[in-house]
Amino acid sequence: MGKTAFMFPGQGAQYIGMGKDFYEQIPVCREMFDLASKASRLDVPALCFEENEQIHITEYTQIAMLAVEVAILKAVEEKGLKPDVTGGLSLGEYGALAAGGVMSEEDVFRIVRKRGIYMQEAVPNGGAMTAVLGLDTETIEKICEETAGTVSIANYNCPGQIVITGEEGAVQAASEKLTAAGAKRCVPLKVSGPFHSAMLAGAGEKLAKELESVEIHDILVPYVANVTADYVTDKNEVKPLLQRQVSSSVRWQQSVERMIADGADTFIEIGPGRTLSGFMRKINRDMKVYNVEKVEDLDKLDELL
Repeated sequence: MGKTAFMFPGQGAQYIGMGKDFYEQIPVCREMFDLASKASRLDVPALCFEENEQIHITEYTQIAMLAVEVAILKAVEEKGLKPDVTGGLSLGEYGALAAGGVMSEEDVFRIVRKRGIYMQEAVPNGGAMTAVLGLDTETIEKICEETAGTVSIANYNCPGQIVITGEEGAVQAASEKLTAAGAKRCVPLKVSGPFHSAMLAGAGEKLAKELESVEIHDILVPYVANVTADYVTDKNEVKPLLQRQVSSSVRWQQSVERMIADGADTFIEIGPGRTLSGFMRKINRDMKVYNVEKVEDLDKLDELL
């Protein structure tokens, strides 16, 4: 029997109505939404369930997504399923921290509310992100390095899909070179800033100050960090890695490959959408992949139990 990994998605998968069935049907899930509201001083259920534009604005998206992820996590745990390892893409890394008890749920919600605000405030004019499809990693890295201005890799999502980030002009120039080098497509993303670029370093510094008041518990469930694509074994590494994560590349493909190398063969995506499940099909099609987005999805987990 291989290991089971819980994985948590990042921004971009949010939608109005996410998590509503968990909130209405499962008491512990409702408790998590209420705790998220208390910690963030926002009406998180209204943010998630009622028509609004805020859900797509970073400072609100992050707390909304995380509330849904932690609520669904509690429902999965009530089924009796525990992870052997966890990981999350960008914002989703905080879901992994909650799953492993590295931070209390209240602290995770409070910090992510601040993270969203700081990342929104740090967004400079002229930042952009673009998905590069169908080109090898080495070529993308080389072209980013050779392009004038600030442009780098934001996300190593899966083979054939890498996201670049930075100054708008530099991202555009790099995109033209990448297309000429053989990329199938370069698709500009509808985001509010150049996330996971050096331009967000200031947000990371503010986040570090916020993290000073947070208690980091012993790491009971191993988790793989975005920045290093490796296990975090020392709890003293948690805060510096979270600070760096804001302005560093998200090494998601490498993180998944690290878990697989360590024996993980079953991956459960916890949260809205199926983004990470889709990436998994391109990273390694031999893995068993489950997605828990609706209450009815919990039934799929019975075969694992």
